[in-house]
Amino acid sequence: MGALSTPLLVVVFLAGGAATWAAGVFLSKTTDALDNRFGLGEALGGLILLAIAGTLPEIAITVSAARAGHLDLAVGNLIGGVAVQTLVLVVLDLASGPERPLSYLVGSLLPVIEALIVMVVLGTALGGAVLAPSTNVLGASPTSIAAVVLWLVGVWVVNRARLHAQWRVETPPGGRPGRRHRRQGDEHPYARASTLVVLAVFLAAAAVTLVAGVLLQDSGSLLAARAHMTGAVFGATVLAFATALPEISSGIAAVRLGDMQLAVGDILGGNSFQITLLLVADLIAGTPVIVAAHHSDVWLGAAGMLMTGIAAMAIIARPQRTYLWLGIDSLALVAAYAVAIALLPK
Repeated sequence: MGALSTPLLVVVFLAGGAATWAAGVFLSKTTDALDNRFGLGEALGGLILLAIAGTLPEIAITVSAARAGHLDLAVGNLIGGVAVQTLVLVVLDLASGPERPLSYLVGSLLPVIEALIVMVVLGTALGGAVLAPSTNVLGASPTSIAAVVLWLVGVWVVNRARLHAQWRVETPPGGRPGRRHRRQGDEHPYARASTLVVLAVFLAAAAVTLVAGVLLQDSGSLLAARAHMTGAVFGATVLAFATALPEISSGIAAVRLGDMQLAVGDILGGNSFQITLLLVADLIAGTPVIVAAHHSDVWLGAAGMLMTGIAAMAIIARPQRTYLWLGIDSLALVAAYAVAIALLPK
C-alpha cells in the first residue's frame, strides 16, 4: 500500500470509513434482535455484543501496530480514543430529537455502572505508564492484566444488577420512555428472520468492520507519516474518529429503534473493552506497550475519564431541557474535548 499515491490513500481511507459506517447499522439492528432472543438485555447486549463488534477496527489496528512495532500508535488509538468515542454521545443526542436530551431518555441506571467500569479500567491502565518497562508478567504489564480482570468483574456486576436490582428508581409522570419505546405498530427489521439468519448478518457485518479496520490502519498510518504527524497524535485523533464510525452508525440505528440504553451501552461498553486490548498488544509486542505512552496519551486518557464522568452524572441528574437540540451534558462534553485538544501536550 506504500506505493499508492496520497490521493489514492485518501480514497482507501474514506472507503474503509464508509464500510465501517454501513456495517455499524447492521450490527446495531442484529444486536438488538439477538439480545432479545438470547435474553441478554440492552445493557449486556451493548456491553458485550455491540461493543466488541464495534471495537473490531481497534482490534485490527492494535494487532497490526503491535506487530510492526508502532507501539505509540497502538497506545494512542486505545487510550486517546476513549475521549473521541465518548464524544459520539453528542451525535446520538442530536439523533434522539430536540424534545429531551439523550441522558433523560436512557431509561436505566445500568449505563452509570458501565461508565464507572470505563473509569476504573482506564485509570488502571494509565497507571502502567509510570512503571518501568522491566515490570511485566510474561511480557505483559500488570496493569494490562488488571484491566482485563476488572472488565470481566464489571460485566458480572452489570449482569447481576440487571437480573437482581437492589434499587428501585421512580421517574415523574412523562419521564423517560421504556427500554424499547417504539412507535405503535413498528416492527423490528429482523422480526420475521430466523435467529440463524440474524446471527449470520451480525457475523458478516463484524467481518466487514474488521477488514475495514485494517484498511483504516494501513492507509491512515501512511497518511500520518506523509503529513508528518506523530503516531500518538494521529492515533488519538483522526484514527480514533475513523474507528468510532461503527459506534456512530450503530448508535444512531439504536436510537432510531428507540433503544437508548443499547445506544449508550454501545459507546461506554466499547470504551471499556478497548482498554483490555492493551493486553493483546503486550502479548504480541512481547513488552508492555503502555510505557510507550506520550504525555498526550495520558492527557487524553484523563480527558476521557472526565467526559465519562460527565455522561454518568447526566444520566443520574436527568436534565430535561435542550439547547440547540443538545442537552447541557452534551455541550459540556464538547467543551471538555475542545479544551483537551487545545491544551494537548506536544
